[in-house]
Amino acid sequence: MLQPSSDYTTARERLRQAEIALKDQREQVAALRRGLPQGPALPAYTLQDENGPVTLSNLFRSGCTNLAVIHFMYRDEDRAPCPMCSMWADGYNAVVTHIEQHMPVVLVSKATPAKLQAHADSCGWNGLRLLSSAGTSFNRDFGMETEDGSQVPGFSVLQRDAGGTVRQFYTGCAMMGGGHYRGLDMLSPVWNILDLTPEGRGEWFPGLRYD
Repeated sequence: MLQPSSDYTTARERLRQAEIALKDQREQVAALRRGLPQGPALPAYTLQDENGPVTLSNLFRSGCTNLAVIHFMYRDEDRAPCPMCSMWADGYNAVVTHIEQHMPVVLVSKATPAKLQAHADSCGWNGLRLLSSAGTSFNRDFGMETEDGSQVPGFSVLQRDAGGTVRQFYTGCAMMGGGHYRGLDMLSPVWNILDLTPEGRGEWFPGLRYD
């Protein structure tokens, strides 16, 4: 059995209590999210995959009222996709078979289906359904595109109500407003694991490739 110093034991207990409080706060936030009132109805967007046009309502699975949407930063004019979004998507691809027991998952970007698929192939994504929102207001409507066309990362859950209307239930963004960031950290274990180290995450930023 390890025998830490009394200073370490005291500090670790203080940390444990803070971790418990954080866990309780996360559960309170989740309850607030679940309690959101009915969201706005969405237009009948038509997106594109490699096989052609796909309407938003047809992305829902029979008997399932929810749909997860990954907002991915990538346009045709971009030389490369966002490394941060790619790191998040690596994680989504790894767990998508579990999530899809509850709801379908799609990844949406402004890039053409062929360009998006080429990047997915280079990353080894084999479980994510890829869709292009090029030519639509989808990204802008969800706050995932700025006035100058720059893209913003985010994650949405959509609902289809009993009448068949598709509605926004929840959208989260990495930029939380008011100068607050890290709004999507809970969706990637990378940051949480790095924060366990003495150095923390520091200024590290993910890359598309590593030597």
